[in-house]
Amino acid sequence: MHTDLDATFAALADPTRRAILTRLATGEATVTELAAPFAMSQPAISKHLRVLERAGLISRSRSAQRRPCRLNAGPLQEATAWLAAYRDHWAESYQRLDNLLDELRATEETAAGEPAEAEGGDRA
Repeated sequence: MHTDLDATFAALADPTRRAILTRLATGEATVTELAAPFAMSQPAISKHLRVLERAGLISRSRSAQRRPCRLNAGPLQEATAWLAAYRDHWAESYQRLDNLLDELRATEETAAGEPAEAEGGDRA
């Protein structure tokens, strides 16, 4: 699975490829349509499309003379699931930090005999 993730993240590392995926999220498009907003040649766009295709993020079909590209969300879902474990880890870490800060504030308030926030405020 890591090889798939490596290919997904490598493909997503380029802003042109991310923009292409954003466009394809609205529906299929031809290479010419995908190339239109970019100041680069059609062969350069085709190279980006090959990277996205190798990563499994897009697929191309043949419809008469057209070769429309379409988004494949599977690899993005796998990347999201992988990232979710880290998001959960950091959320738990921040929750532990919040709990510790609450304990420290309570200790300061008890020691000072007043709310800890009043100590750091402006004084006349």
